[in-house]
Amino acid sequence: MERGYLGLLPRAPTLEDESHLGFYESLRNFSIGEMFPRVAAATEAAAERAGLPGRGSQGPVDSLVRAADAVPLVATWKRLMRTQQQRTWWKVRDTLLTDAARYERALSDAEAAHPGKLHYDPAFVVPDYAREEIHLQPGGYVGDSLAGYVFHYGTQVFYQGQNDQDELHQQVVDMVALPQDGKVERALDLACSIGQATTLLKQRLPRAEVTGLDVALPLLRYGHKRATGLGIDVNFKQGLAEQIDYPDGHFDVVLAYILFHEVPESLFSPIIAEVARVLRPGGTFTIVDAPNGQSFPAGQRLWMQYDAEHNCEPYSPAFVAADLPALLEQHGLRVTHVGPTPTFLWCTQCEKPPAS
Repeated sequence: MERGYLGLLPRAPTLEDESHLGFYESLRNFSIGEMFPRVAAATEAAAERAGLPGRGSQGPVDSLVRAADAVPLVATWKRLMRTQQQRTWWKVRDTLLTDAARYERALSDAEAAHPGKLHYDPAFVVPDYAREEIHLQPGGYVGDSLAGYVFHYGTQVFYQGQNDQDELHQQVVDMVALPQDGKVERALDLACSIGQATTLLKQRLPRAEVTGLDVALPLLRYGHKRATGLGIDVNFKQGLAEQIDYPDGHFDVVLAYILFHEVPESLFSPIIAEVARVLRPGGTFTIVDAPNGQSFPAGQRLWMQYDAEHNCEPYSPAFVAADLPALLEQHGLRVTHVGPTPTFLWCTQCEKPPAS
């Protein structure tokens, strides 16, 4: 039974589901807003007692984790963070699976009604690195045909109720740098997930052809259904960020939102090289992702290590330690801005130098 919408998010299938999600959202808000400041302070104190340099902001992170894990509050926080994440996914997925045929049919109906807007090759092989169950989502982004539905409901909780109207994605799209000459005919949302930024890019750039590219077909199918339901004309394509199947100089604008911390370090350079190739001279590349190449206080280091070990973010530490601006410059892209966003993420903007 359809229950209407909460902003741009379809309401949960039942009132019970909605109540469960509300509870887990409240638990996440408590864990982050109320508990974590105390956890961060306790972590710094534990690091100081252990004689760690910089009150835990320096030195091996394993030593910091050992010192912090001896504090009961830290262990409790970790348990709450993991439990609310797991149970959010389980509740959403269990409910959807009770009527899986209907949800599958809705995806197929959208494809049939709007052909030519979703492109994929049935022979496409998903690389092993993309099969991780990021953020503990069962089946990950590629191993569950209903992953798009699960992801949308689950991230309602993950974003702590602050993205029901795609508000955070709107912030990201507002950060996208445009070419100095003002010409934007084609834009690419790289690793677009369920296409929230893709549709917003189209609304910001109504004259442009906007494409969302992602490795995960279940997310793309849901994104396609969602976009067509919103009446927003965008394209979706299954593909790899390190092997973008478009001609040289094809795009004026490329956005990568939270892509790099979810791929192996070995792909950082290949992805940047591909973006540099498909950008036209004067085109721009905007990256919104985890902060990197900086020193962090003990509490933030603890959280990032927790994410890597207990929230299935195995690739994140390498990106956090990387020097993204230097990588971009190595591939001929000129960095024009690096700085924090209203969230904990950072924004890096660069351009492909115009032809001389």
